[in-house]
Amino acid sequence: MSLRKLKYILLFILFSGILLAQKQTVIKGVIVDSKTGEPLPFVTVMFDGTTFGVNTDFEGQYVLQVDSNAKYSTLKVSYVGYKTTTKDIQLGVSQIVNFKLQLEPKTLNEVTVKGKKQKYRNKNNPAVELIKKVIDHKAENKPSSYDYYEFEKYEKIQIALSNISEKFKNRKALKKFQFVFDNVDSTKLEGKPVLPVYLKETISDVYNRKKPNAHKEVVKGTKMVSFDGYINSDGVTNYINRMYQDINIYDNNISVLSNQFLSPISNNAPLFYKFYIVDTTVVDSHKLIQLGFVPRNHNDFLFQGSIYITLDDSAYAVKKVDMSVNKSINLNFVKEMHIEQEFEKDTTKKYALIRDVIMADFGLTAGGKMGLFGEKTVSYKNIKIDQVRSDSTYKGNEVEVKDNADHRDEAFWETNRHEQLSKSETGVYKNMDSIQKMPLFKRSANLAMLLLAGYRSFGPIEIGPVNTFYSFNPVEGLRLRFGGRTTPKFSKRINFETYAAYGFKDEKWKGYIGTTYSFTKRSIYDFPVKSLKASYQKDTKIPGQELQFIQEDNVLLSFKRGVNDKWLYNDYVNLAYLNEFRNHFSFTIGYKYWIQQPAGGLHYNYIDYGNPATDIKSLTTSELSLHLRWAPKEQFYQGKLYRIPIFNQYPIFTLHFTEGVKGMFGSQYNYQNITLNLYKRFYLSQLGYTDIVLEGGYINGQVPFPLLDIHRANQTYSYQLQSYNLMNFLEFVSDRYASIMIDHYFNGFFFNKIPLLKKLKWREVITCKVLYGGVSRENNPAYNTNLYRFPEVNGVLTTYIFDKDPYIEGSVGIANLLKFFRIDLVKRFTYLDHPNAPSWGIRGRFKFDF
Repeated sequence: MSLRKLKYILLFILFSGILLAQKQTVIKGVIVDSKTGEPLPFVTVMFDGTTFGVNTDFEGQYVLQVDSNAKYSTLKVSYVGYKTTTKDIQLGVSQIVNFKLQLEPKTLNEVTVKGKKQKYRNKNNPAVELIKKVIDHKAENKPSSYDYYEFEKYEKIQIALSNISEKFKNRKALKKFQFVFDNVDSTKLEGKPVLPVYLKETISDVYNRKKPNAHKEVVKGTKMVSFDGYINSDGVTNYINRMYQDINIYDNNISVLSNQFLSPISNNAPLFYKFYIVDTTVVDSHKLIQLGFVPRNHNDFLFQGSIYITLDDSAYAVKKVDMSVNKSINLNFVKEMHIEQEFEKDTTKKYALIRDVIMADFGLTAGGKMGLFGEKTVSYKNIKIDQVRSDSTYKGNEVEVKDNADHRDEAFWETNRHEQLSKSETGVYKNMDSIQKMPLFKRSANLAMLLLAGYRSFGPIEIGPVNTFYSFNPVEGLRLRFGGRTTPKFSKRINFETYAAYGFKDEKWKGYIGTTYSFTKRSIYDFPVKSLKASYQKDTKIPGQELQFIQEDNVLLSFKRGVNDKWLYNDYVNLAYLNEFRNHFSFTIGYKYWIQQPAGGLHYNYIDYGNPATDIKSLTTSELSLHLRWAPKEQFYQGKLYRIPIFNQYPIFTLHFTEGVKGMFGSQYNYQNITLNLYKRFYLSQLGYTDIVLEGGYINGQVPFPLLDIHRANQTYSYQLQSYNLMNFLEFVSDRYASIMIDHYFNGFFFNKIPLLKKLKWREVITCKVLYGGVSRENNPAYNTNLYRFPEVNGVLTTYIFDKDPYIEGSVGIANLLKFFRIDLVKRFTYLDHPNAPSWGIRGRFKFDF
């Protein structure tokens, strides 16, 4: 799953171009109080006579980096309460320039600025008293306080390559891409030229209503760089939006880069932040006080920076925010991250957000030299307060895209953009289009897709996935497989997929053929989908194995623990109609004709006391099904093989109902099976987040054990999130059950406070899984000789029903090993007397996150 999340990032690095690196002047240093030696945060460091500079972090450290051709010779340091100091610098070299500032107390609006000798305290601290006033007035200052609130929103998302070496630029393979160097932008990152490779613009009208609560966004125009055929553009946008979510400084927690940070004006901010009065100033005739804030523990998920509070009224509103994250935080790849927000008075004299900027610089190579720069800019205009709208304004989907939104001409954008594009931003559309037409790019991109996605494209068809071409198991022995599918270049509305496989031990051919027809004018992959799928499959399967985002015959899953010889030969005929709605509700109506034959060590037979058991060759069923799913505000990344959900704070509900019809095409049983699943992620601020899955199922009707609920087991060494990792295949069955799975990620909350561990950036994980069920008397073969008996090995049962105890397993794990891996030590607590039941196990999982 995570490899597919990475593929678009790697493509940008490998094939989109390069920026021109220059010899640079790098200045580093630390600024301290001359008497106490304590570091001074938020000191302004700039080149004398310019506005180009930085602020020190909460440890008093700073870094300035500029091209050597910049004619700067003097560094000036200024800090309220201290004497301004200057020092000369050398151009074109790296150097360390430290400062010891001398105290020069002065008064600012009756607030005395003191040295840092005294121990920091909240009590009698004017900065803390001020931030408490801001917290007390949050409810009346946030936009949600209005009954009606609407505006025009312009959003610009940019990804650029940054900090690539001259050596990399001069590689022979990249000589044909030299024209992109004309598009370098040296204004985005101080001293670091960047080269845009992706850009998306959106302009829309947004309507909000308080009672009854409603939100509607009407997209009027979209324009973006498209890597059609290689990367799903909507999927890229969704993933970037997940990284750069809209920020509301008035919320207690702020989501950035898939993590939650505590807001500096959260209700509990004084417990986690230190606040300092830095300065008073006047901006646009508004009298403001600048508050500096730093984390009490710089390893926690907190911000550092400045917040400007209004003083010319009693609103205690936020006028401006300028904040970043510290490099000590347990974030992968992030070298720098910066957030800016600006507010101005609206028609009701309250302060409304008018501009929002999030920037991040990611290091992707050893040493972090080469990387990606990402920026999301949002501006708001035509803000209207309490303008009553009819109910029809809010009807329909939450996000409505006008039919011609992605076909707007340049005149539309010139007129409606809130800000003009820079030269480099304008050039990215043309450059990326030119690059994609080059044969070298196409060959390289096809190779990358083969390695990362598992498919090799040949225009209208693609071959793969390559990781299933070879595998092995106890029933088939060596298994070879070859297959492929059509692409949207063959047809957007019709897709064909097929494969053939052969087992050298059982000497049997297997295969699959299927087709999907889209009832929309879009591809069968484009949300919302409305499609009909028909398929036939003849293949093997392990009863009770259900994998997430992984092919069952993936070669890496050929390695399994314990005895693994209870298999099935399955013949499937499937028909399914899927209808998705833009509110993320969907339903699927299906029919499945299924012939299952036991294989390997699995046998179907009746209990016939006093007589030898007679094996039953096959079991035939016909099923009608209805699948309902609702995932409000769901986002996902659509890859080549799967649609991968991007989890957020909203729940996901799934209801599945199956009706077995006896006599339909030889079906042998009548039954009804209903399953309800609820997934929810809970964010716990500094303590990380918890994923909880609740599930229950019930079967009505008398059926043999292969048609009972065979609980999801896992005998591979890969940790499966919604399977029982120390349960054996086909170990437990039931006709009614309930379960809970809890996965909690601490995000390094404890490790970050241990000096020897915090540098490793490990993250703690704990899990608990509990399953309890039962089998009614009518479905228990011990009471019914007409039912298949449970599997045995040498007269010992290997398939069980639950007695008085539930099945329980738990684990403790370390995530973020080498930034990509999670290792769990799993413990099984119950039913340890079952044959081959492990009490401990180590499982691993590949996981990419920030």
